[in-house]
Amino acid sequence: MIELKVKRINGEAKMPEYAHAGDAGLDLFSVDDLMILPGESKLIKTGIQIELPKGTEAQIRPRSGLALKNQITVLNTPGTIDEGYRGEIGIILINHGKQEFHVEKGMKIAQMVVKPVFTVTIKEIEELTDTTRGEGGFGSTGVR
Repeated sequence: MIELKVKRINGEAKMPEYAHAGDAGLDLFSVDDLMILPGESKLIKTGIQIELPKGTEAQIRPRSGLALKNQITVLNTPGTIDEGYRGEIGIILINHGKQEFHVEKGMKIAQMVVKPVFTVTIKEIEELTDTTRGEGGFGSTGVR
């Protein structure tokens, strides 16, 4: 178990929490009360800042229930929060639906998964090793 340090910067902020034992994502909650019109995106504040453990990142992901029921998703998914970032956590939500969507204070708006990150060194080479896939791109596996 690793420790995630969280600072509330808004008195109405809720701490991130796991809904169930064994869940990968921590629920994140809105401190904003606003409307997102169809086709519109908005930055939703959470009222928290975090200090990630060394060698990790936080990935911000959509909530499947919001996507299915309201066509609301995280615009830059997964969003990445780097280890050194100390600002407020904000979630960019987009409304892909036909109805306006009301974000309420205290509403679950996204989930956050803390993952390890590898730091790599860059080595320029002349040729890559061959594979059976090779340079086959989108659709190259034959799946329709």
